[in-house]
Formats: sequence, structure tokens, C-alpha cells
Amino acid sequence: MLHCLASTGNRSSRRSWLAACGLLLVAAAFFAMPLPVRAAEAPRTRDPLTVDAFSVVKVNVKAVADARSRNSLGGDREGTGIVIDSSGLILTIGYLVQEAESVNISAADGRAVPASVIAYDFTTGFGLLRAVKAPAVKPISFGDSATVPEREPVLIVGFDGVAPAFVVSRRPFAGYWEYLLDEAIYTAPATVNWQGAALINKEGKLLGVGSLVVGDALGGRGQVPGNMFVPIDLLKPILGDLIAQGRTSSKPRPWLGINTQDLQGKLIVTRVSPDSPAEQAGLANGDIIVGIRGEQVKGHTDFYRKLWASGDAGADIVLDVLKGTEVKKLEVRSMDREKYLRAKPTY
Repeated sequence: MLHCLASTGNRSSRRSWLAACGLLLVAAAFFAMPLPVRAAEAPRTRDPLTVDAFSVVKVNVKAVADARSRNSLGGDREGTGIVIDSSGLILTIGYLVQEAESVNISAADGRAVPASVIAYDFTTGFGLLRAVKAPAVKPISFGDSATVPEREPVLIVGFDGVAPAFVVSRRPFAGYWEYLLDEAIYTAPATVNWQGAALINKEGKLLGVGSLVVGDALGGRGQVPGNMFVPIDLLKPILGDLIAQGRTSSKPRPWLGINTQDLQGKLIVTRVSPDSPAEQAGLANGDIIVGIRGEQVKGHTDFYRKLWASGDAGADIVLDVLKGTEVKKLEVRSMDREKYLRAKPTY
């Protein structure tokens, strides 16, 4: 999982900068985690460090047999969880545990421990697990993601290893699946196994949770692959609600059930979820959404904000949709996305 970032400058200076940065990151990450040394003993070889030292575990998920997300996310999933307290509370990215039948977590020793899903917040994308037995892994402390500057060196820690990277931009993220972050953290170079990975600063504190690999980490300043992280500051005000009741106290947003591609501000429908409000209203692949509530649509971000300003889940949403050569008004009865998904059956 170890990668190098091709920074500006000549090749020699890049190598020197990367070497220095890598040493700084490793030293800083372990600064608050000293290893025990017995007094009056000659130096000896230490046991190799594992990802346990960074408070992460491996997460394995099996989705319910009829999961609606099976086609897009698969039935068997794996990613990373981040231990955030000593009682077995584990933070991850929510889509990893969506519609889970069973969840197991394992530390570096490989022994699997069952866990239950206690929350998936669709607004932020965070997921929370509770292991039946707390792993012998030290919990990580939260950092302050709002103050992280660009060019800041960081560590990306997944269940399979550690990769140095840099924060390369801070900007909104609009997902094609009705998802929007007002500000996300983007890093480069890109790394594998990003699902739920921990973004850790030089003080060894958690800055964010890995969500996606992206092709434009710089955001319009060049096509540089990287990763997008959900900032940890978004979790702080809702963590208590997620633990206590499995969701926030906010009313759920209206959900339509469409994937779209932004084409010069107009949204081309690329997928309609089966049995979703959008399908029931007559939306189909290839339709183009040009307006909502009589107002012109100007890209994903504008569309989502207008959609969510239309009321809570269950509100009727009027879309202006180009079908062929004719613009039609379609009324969509929105719903709570959570109610669309299929939960693990209880008996």
C-alpha cells in the first residue's frame, strides 16, 4: 500500500523531499506511541509493528441475500474499520456495511470477531459498528479536520498497510448517487483499499474516513488520481445520536433513487433503482433532468440542494425532464432512503 507522490521540481529534489517526508510521517505517527524498553538491557530487535498501532482493523461483510445494493457493491465486501473507543466501537464508511447480513472484524492477529451495525448516516456517509468483544487495539483520538491545509503530509492507513500522502485540495464533493459533502478532503497519490481507511495527521490523530478513489484530486488543476475522505469533524456533532438511536435527530432527506451524470449542468439519468420513487414516476435511463420545482438545474450540487430544500422524505418533487425531444413534468413521491434498503431479517 506504499506509494510516492511526484511533486514539482527536478527528480533529485523530489526524491529528497519524499524521503524526508516519509521519515517525518513515520516518526510523527509513532511519537505518541512509544514502545516499551526494559532498563539495563542491551538493544534488541523489536517485534515488527502492525496496523494495530494505527487503531485500524479489517472489516468483512456479507450482505443479505436480496440486498438492493448487491449489484453495485457486491455480496461479499471488505474494507477497514477504525477503533474509536475502548468498548468496541468502530468507525467505517457506511456503504461497506449497507444491508449487512453479517459483519466480522479482525486485528493483525487475524482472529475474526463478530460485530453489529449500529448506524449508517446517509448524509455524511459514516457507518458505525459495535464488536461483541473489543479488539486489543488502542483507540485513536479525533483531530481537527477543518484546519488541515493543502500540502499537509498525512498517512492513509488501511487494513493491509500504511501509505504516505499529501492533502492536495479541500472542496465540495457531489456523488452521482444523491450524495453531497460541502467540503471533502482530497489526497494524492491514490492508494488501494481506501474503503474505510483512516486519514491520520502528524500527531497520530484521525482526520477522515476513506470513501473513494478519484481521478481529479486537484479539482480542476490537473487530472491527478487520488482519494476522497469524509472529514471527521462531520462526525463529532452526530456521534451521540448515532450511538443512542442509530441515526441523527434530523429528519431524513427526500430520496429519488437515481444515478446521474453531470453534462454542462444538465443531469443525464444513468441508472434508476428498481422499485424506487423515480422508477414509479416514470424516469428512465437516458432522460435528462433540466429543472426541479420549475427552477433550472445547474449541476449536481445545485440539484441536490434544491431537492433537499423541497421538504422532508415523502415530499412530492416535480422534475422537468427531457424525454426525447419533449420536456415533461414528472411528479416523484420521494422517500426515506433507509426504508428502501433491505435490512437483516429478525425472528
